[in-house]
Amino acid sequence: MSGLEISAVIVSALAVWLTARRHLWCWPIGLVSVLLYARIFFAAKLYSDLLLQLIFAVMQLYGWWQWSSRGAQSSQSSDQHHIQPQRLSKSGWLAGLLAGAIGSVLLGYVMASFTDAHIPWLDSALTSFSLVAQFWMARKYVANWWLWIAVDIIYVGVYIYKDLNLTAGLYAAFIVLAIIGLRNWQRQLVVHQPATAAAAL
Repeated sequence: MSGLEISAVIVSALAVWLTARRHLWCWPIGLVSVLLYARIFFAAKLYSDLLLQLIFAVMQLYGWWQWSSRGAQSSQSSDQHHIQPQRLSKSGWLAGLLAGAIGSVLLGYVMASFTDAHIPWLDSALTSFSLVAQFWMARKYVANWWLWIAVDIIYVGVYIYKDLNLTAGLYAAFIVLAIIGLRNWQRQLVVHQPATAAAAL
């Protein structure tokens, strides 16, 4: 456990909590957190996770732009910093999961063949599906929380295995925050889209 890991845990937890609250500031704070974890994962030789953090840095900017523009804020809310969640279609689910699976195979092959990465296939799968979840989050789809819950459960075991115990604890907290975020976003969807609430994911 290092001071860098402690700082990364605190900043990351704050970013996820703000995301669960649908607050715009989750993105700049999240940008700081992913840069801190990029350094941690480089030292741990979790290169897929390192790559993930660098891509996340770009996606934090994308998400910030998405939530800030084109009517991202709810027109019925007096708080301009909160967004309106959206429902993901079945075809959207299928496309996202297929993209995650393809990315897992391609990245896993590269990491297993050309680097000294530890657990390259599992690490690559988690990286690929995390990118799908992050994209869904940027697009304001409630479904992002379901995927984050699944990914974070596996990440807890990976970080315990890598002796990043504080980070494992953080990801356990992420599971709780993801459940809170799911409930929060679903409630907001019910308020604004009652006719489609039963199908919301």
